[in-house]
Amino acid sequence: MSEKNREGKRTARERLAVEREKQKAAERRRRTLIVSASVLCVLGLAAVIGIVAANSGKDDGSDSAGPVVAPSGANGDDQLAIPVGKAEAKSTLTVWEDFRCPACKSFEDAYRSTIHELTGAGQLKVDYHLATIIDGNMGGTGSRNAANAAACAQDAGKFTAYHDVLYENQPAETDDAYAKNDKLIELAKKVDGLDTTTFRTCVEKGTHNSWVAKSAAAFRNGGFSGTPTVILNGKNIYQDQTMTPAKLKQQVQEAAKG
Repeated sequence: MSEKNREGKRTARERLAVEREKQKAAERRRRTLIVSASVLCVLGLAAVIGIVAANSGKDDGSDSAGPVVAPSGANGDDQLAIPVGKAEAKSTLTVWEDFRCPACKSFEDAYRSTIHELTGAGQLKVDYHLATIIDGNMGGTGSRNAANAAACAQDAGKFTAYHDVLYENQPAETDDAYAKNDKLIELAKKVDGLDTTTFRTCVEKGTHNSWVAKSAAAFRNGGFSGTPTVILNGKNIYQDQTMTPAKLKQQVQEAAKG
């Protein structure tokens, strides 16, 4: 074989070797890009999950930056409780509720008549606190708007009746119907004397939105497990699986005798 032929074959082998190295380098770059892209996707997903988790359970604070206007007659810490019943009653029921909360509706449906009987007899005072956790969990503003409307009803001396109407007509949890002020005003017609210009203005302007936001913050910071939270004379009775309306009535009446 001539020197020229040997040189040609060596050059061909070298070119082939160089090409193979280029292909290997390209493959390494491709794998690096795939891994990098995969990491970015995971990090992006983690970021999205983190944002969702960070916002889960938080209340929508929009339109809640105005002055805190407590409803008429509100009392307790920071005037966050709406009282029902006689102040001198021997027993106090503290209730944290959300007007969009299905479990709150179940509690109200079961205990409403008993609570009305006991407050009417002067044996029980109820302090209602309004929370908005469904807005935070499901999105929307129905919890807040309904709570503001209930506070407007308190200004008119119609809280109890309107409170009951809101639960009796509660929409499905995923239906943010109470975000619509027209709906809240429509329901006010079911309460004698509530559908007035003053009430409508209070609802439409969100007069008590900041107060509702403050109440919602108190609930979040209170260490409560959820709504409803129902506390009788310092004891959480909603967690008592043996509690019934009859048992509640018995305990309140026994305390009244003492």
